Amino acid sequence: MKKSNKKFDVMCLCPNIVVRAFKPQKSVSIVRLEGLISGAAGIKRNSISLDSVRRDIDRAFAFPKVQAVAVVVNSPGGSPVQSELISNYLKSSSEKNNIPVYTFAEDVAASGGYWLLCSGEKMYASEMSILGSIGVVSSGFGFVEAIKKLGVERRVTTQGKSKSINDPFAPEKESDKKIIIGLQEDIHQSFKAVVTGARGKKLKIPESQLFSGEIWSGKQSLKHGLIDAIGDVFSVMKKEFGEDVKFNHIKKEASWLKKKMGVGFDPQELVDSCFEKIENKIESNRFGID
Repeated sequence: MKKSNKKFDVMCLCPNIVVRAFKPQKSVSIVRLEGLISGAAGIKRNSISLDSVRRDIDRAFAFPKVQAVAVVVNSPGGSPVQSELISNYLKSSSEKNNIPVYTFAEDVAASGGYWLLCSGEKMYASEMSILGSIGVVSSGFGFVEAIKKLGVERRVTTQGKSKSINDPFAPEKESDKKIIIGLQEDIHQSFKAVVTGARGKKLKIPESQLFSGEIWSGKQSLKHGLIDAIGDVFSVMKKEFGEDVKFNHIKKEASWLKKKMGVGFDPQELVDSCFEKIENKIESNRFGID
């Protein structure tokens, strides 16, 4: 009996028979989390939510001989609720399967995208990635003067004085601002807890700056302790688990219409893709990304 050092576990030599037992190859599963983070339906159906990525995460951990799950994040942020749900699901799946999660930022991992990045026990980015934006924002428009010029009268009836807060067709109220700021403060505290829990003593930047909503390049993020190292998913995983490690690319399933009609044009997918690209472009422009 002879042990092989690579592809074969055991080689048995008989008079006229050579029997080889294959050794399962070590593998790393790659899950991509790309786009806005939103639980909303409709035009945001292709954005990131727990519902849209749960099956991909489950498949990633289910491969035989999987050594790690590498999560590639490319998101300008979005829903704090969905960010929390996805992050918690990744962590619980890692613990249940006893398989580590490594996270990698590509172009941008800001706001909720950075929340997702914090799901990894080791966090990486490119030198030119955009990270941070650890804050909470709420924005809108006021059309009070516009409807006056148009001669439009606004009529609203509510039960409960705060039922119609931040009405864009009415003057801004201090009481409405107080409600929104209170919500933002609670969400911001939760975001802070996630970041400090993930990075702890590795952080080398004052909290006043860290949680100001500022953004940094990958190189700056490494200096501030927001990530563990500069690196891409393939180079890092090969360094960790060997040059011959196999990559399991978790791909999105085709839409029901494409499955029905076969490979080819899917009008629903085209419409969703257009809206998604517009929304991603608007969000990415906040960080100066072309």
